[in-house]
Amino acid sequence: YHGDTAPSTARRMELYAEAAPDLAIAAIHDLEKQVSIDGVTHLVLASCTGFVAPGVDQIVIRKLGLDPHIERTLVGFMGCYAAVAAMRVAHHIARSEPAARVLVVCVELSSLHLGACGTMEELLAALLFGDGAAAALVSAEPSGLRIDRLFTAALPDSDALIQWNIGDTGFEMVLSGEVPGRINAALHDPGLRGEILGDHAPEALDYAVHAGGRSILDAVEHGLGLAPAALADSRAVLAANGNMSSATLLFVLARLMATEGQPHGVAMAFGPGLAAEGFAFSRT
Repeated sequence: YHGDTAPSTARRMELYAEAAPDLAIAAIHDLEKQVSIDGVTHLVLASCTGFVAPGVDQIVIRKLGLDPHIERTLVGFMGCYAAVAAMRVAHHIARSEPAARVLVVCVELSSLHLGACGTMEELLAALLFGDGAAAALVSAEPSGLRIDRLFTAALPDSDALIQWNIGDTGFEMVLSGEVPGRINAALHDPGLRGEILGDHAPEALDYAVHAGGRSILDAVEHGLGLAPAALADSRAVLAANGNMSSATLLFVLARLMATEGQPHGVAMAFGPGLAAEGFAFSRT
């Protein structure tokens, strides 16, 4: 937009309703180049950058001509770690229903919420965020990555550090400069460190870390004592795409899966709470 009047939140939601379903469908078509989505039984869709009802999940099913009886779950407004929450839901479905084929989609239009930036610093912070969508298929079939263990932890006294609020002219991000330091400190805590690493030494794992920003990745690298190359996939996604909120982690996982690596690894993200969400995985 241009001029002194920023678009209203209502107008931004109209644009979300127009663009988000097609972006999600594009991600599903990319997934189909690797695996068939025939026989999908469930759809888990994550998004925090817009609201519309009927939802993006329903619109996607209709536009793709999928079975209208597909069971749908919306993971809404959880922010950057919503991909982990969506994968967790899919994991539990596949464990309880061995024949299930769960389509996971993360779709975000962060650029919709660009506000009137009064300083260059505000503009540069806004430019960290990008639009994107990614899709994955979760099932009980022994292929791809196997989710071995899930973990979640909320850091104490951190509610004000990351916030995503609904304003009159878009959604408004609060991202404290304390976040990297708090993440670094948390990763030195033996309890959380044990949940993340399990029985493995840090250098024995592959890492898919949400590319929330360079300082966030630096905090994880230093907090876990990793070599600079350990987060190469996350840094590459950040450089190419920016922080796409929930979609980002799936982009990192896609890069990781495209190359040979360690037999075991960890995927994790940080978001409102301040909380960490993640899972340990194995290559099959």
